[in-house]
Amino acid sequence: MMLEKKIAALDRIYAAYDRFCATLDVACKKYCARCCTSNVTLTTLEGYKIVDHLIAAGKLNIIDELKHTVATTRYQPQISTNRLAELYAAEAKVPEEEMAAEWEDCPLLTKTVCSIYNLRPFGCRCFVSGKNCAEIGFADIDDFTASVNTVFLQTIEHLDADGCCGNLIDVLQVMESEENRQAYAKDRLKCEPNGLIVNWSLKVLMIPPEHRTKMEPILEELRRIKI
Repeated sequence: MMLEKKIAALDRIYAAYDRFCATLDVACKKYCARCCTSNVTLTTLEGYKIVDHLIAAGKLNIIDELKHTVATTRYQPQISTNRLAELYAAEAKVPEEEMAAEWEDCPLLTKTVCSIYNLRPFGCRCFVSGKNCAEIGFADIDDFTASVNTVFLQTIEHLDADGCCGNLIDVLQVMESEENRQAYAKDRLKCEPNGLIVNWSLKVLMIPPEHRTKMEPILEELRRIKI
C-alpha cells in the first residue's frame, strides 16, 4: 500500500534528521517545553501517522482534547514551504503570513510533558537550539542548521505532495475522522474545505550558495529514501 510506504519513508527521514542532530550541541531535550506553542505546523501524512498510532494504542482521547481549542490563537499557514520556494525563485510576490502575536502553549502539552513526544512531527523535532531558550529568551539556531531544517521540511512536504498541511490543531482534528482518513488514503482528501492548504511537489531547494557543498551529504542521504 502506497500510504504505508510513505509512512516508512517518513520514518527514514526522521531518522536521517536524528543523525544530523547527533552532530550538534543541542540544549533541547524531552521535558524542555519553552518552544511548545500553538504555532506548530505539519503535513497530513504526519497527522495520519500520529492519529493511526493513537488509535492503535487506544489513546484517541488525546485528540479529543483539541476540540476545546478551536478558539486558540494559532499560526495557520496560507502557503506551503515548497510553494514559497517557487515564488522566491521566480522573484514573485510572496503573500504575507500572520504569526500569532501571543504564543499559547501547545494543547497537547501537560505542564512540560508532550503527550505525543515519540510521535511529534518534524515541526517540533526541528527545534534544536544550541542554548536553553528559557534562559536567553529565544532559540539559538545557526544558519546552516536553519537551512537543513528547511530542506527537511521541503522533503516531507514533497513526500505528501498529494496531501495538505496546516496547524497541528487543525490537521489532527481533520485526521481524527475515519471518513477523512479513508479519503486521505485514497488521495481524495479536500484541503481548503477542511481549513488546510495544499502541499506542493519539491521543484526548488532553498539552500543558500554558501551551504550547498556542506549540504550535499545530507541531500544524498535523502535522495536514497524511496517509496
